Amino acid sequence: MIAMYQLMDGKLVSQSVKDRIRDEVAVYREQGKEITLAVIIVGDDPASRVYVNNKKKACEYVGFRSLEYALPESTTQEELIALIHELNGREDVNGILCQLPVPKHIDDKAVIAAIDVKKDVDAFSEINVGKIMIGDYDFLPCTPAGVMEMLKYYQISVEGKNCVVIGRSNIVGKPMAMLLLHENGTVVMTHSRTQKLAELTKNADILVAAVGKAKFVTAGMVKDGAVVIDVGMNRDENGKLCGDVDFNSVAEKCSYITPVPGGVGPMTIAMLMQNTLKAYEIQNGGTAE
Repeated sequence: MIAMYQLMDGKLVSQSVKDRIRDEVAVYREQGKEITLAVIIVGDDPASRVYVNNKKKACEYVGFRSLEYALPESTTQEELIALIHELNGREDVNGILCQLPVPKHIDDKAVIAAIDVKKDVDAFSEINVGKIMIGDYDFLPCTPAGVMEMLKYYQISVEGKNCVVIGRSNIVGKPMAMLLLHENGTVVMTHSRTQKLAELTKNADILVAAVGKAKFVTAGMVKDGAVVIDVGMNRDENGKLCGDVDFNSVAEKCSYITPVPGGVGPMTIAMLMQNTLKAYEIQNGGTAE
C-alpha cells in the first residue's frame, strides 16, 4: 500500500493558468483592446450566486470586463433568449454564459442552443460538443478541461493508462471520457446502472468521480497507487462540503488525489477564463503580438 500521496492543489494550478492569461490580456490592453464576458443569472439560487461572483472576481483578476445580467425568477424563456440574441449581436461581447440551473419553466437546452457557437465559453452547445467528439475543438467544457490541465501540471501521463469515469453527464462525464481518449487513455465509462462497479474502478490507473453522491467512492473501490480526481461537490451528514470520494479512507491508497474543496473547483473558473480569451482571439483573427 502507498502511504504517501500527493495532493493535487487546484488553487495552485488555477493560479498559474490565471497568471498566464493575465499576462496575455495585458498585451491586448496595452493595444487598447478589451475582452468581455457576459454572465446571465436567472432567479436567486444561492449556489449560482456564489459561482457568478467567483467568475466576476476571476474576470477582474485576469483583466476582463464582466457584464452581469441578473434576471428575476419570473423571466420568460422568450425574454431570456431575446437577451442572448442581443448579446450574440454585440461585437464588444466575446463570451456569453447562462448560469445553470435556470428556473423550471425555462428549457435549458433551448437557452444553450441560442448562444452563438463562437461565444459559447461553457462549450455546452451541440456543435461544440460534437467538435470535442472528433477532436477538433475550439472550446472545452471547463470542468473536464480543468482536470486535464491538472494532470498536465503534475506531469501525469494518460497514454496507455486505464481510465475509469464514474458519471455520464453531458457537462462532465461524457466530455471527460473523450478528453482522456484523445490523450490515448483506455477509457471505461460507468454510471448508476453499471454492474460490479468496484471491479472496474479497482482496475483504474486514473479514476474520475463525477457522480454527485457524497463519499460514494470508498477505499475498496480504488487500486493502490491510483490517481483519483474528485469532481463532486456535495454536503456530508454534518453539512460540511465534501466530494464524491471518501477522502480520508481513499487518500492513503493513492499516488495523487484532489481535495474538495480546493481541487477541481478552482480549475473550472480558470478554464472559463481561458475559453473567454480563446473566444476573443477567434472573433478577432489571432493572438496578441
